[in-house]
Amino acid sequence: MSTSSVSDGILKFATQYSIYSGFIIFSFGVIGFLPIVIASSFSVLAYRNVRHLVRRQLPIVRRKLEKQITAMVLMRVIAFVCLTLPYNAYRIYVINFPTPQSMRMAYAIGRLIQAILLSILTTNYIMNFYLFLIFSSRFRRQVKFILVKICWQRWKYWCCSTNNQVEPDNNIAPRNSQIDSEENI
Repeated sequence: MSTSSVSDGILKFATQYSIYSGFIIFSFGVIGFLPIVIASSFSVLAYRNVRHLVRRQLPIVRRKLEKQITAMVLMRVIAFVCLTLPYNAYRIYVINFPTPQSMRMAYAIGRLIQAILLSILTTNYIMNFYLFLIFSSRFRRQVKFILVKICWQRWKYWCCSTNNQVEPDNNIAPRNSQIDSEENI
């Protein structure tokens, strides 16, 4: 093999790798940070909309519900940003500065950090129910109704219903006098 073909191969690999790594960084930027930007911008717009509700002639109940929904959306977006941003930033850092597996301790620490941040990212999907439960009295009432009135009643009927009633046996066959007479013999 000539040195020019080896250097051409290395040069080709380096250009392809730079294109690939640029694509990965771009895709993580789009996949990771674009939802954060969109959610944040729309939550700011919703907040501005609620600020202008005071000037409009709307019923008080509707204004209260609008403020409650906007508070829920703002809390949801804040939680989304706080739980998603660390993992996305770490993934971009790891792509730019990879740790080789030969450095076992640094690689293990990197994997531990990734596991912790991934767990935090996963709580993003769990948190909606609890945030809505905290910030919305209407949501709390609905959850209470469903859990207590519907689910509890079904479970109580299914689990605790014991049928203690004595019922007569209606399947009594008429006595056959011929069998009785043969038994007596």
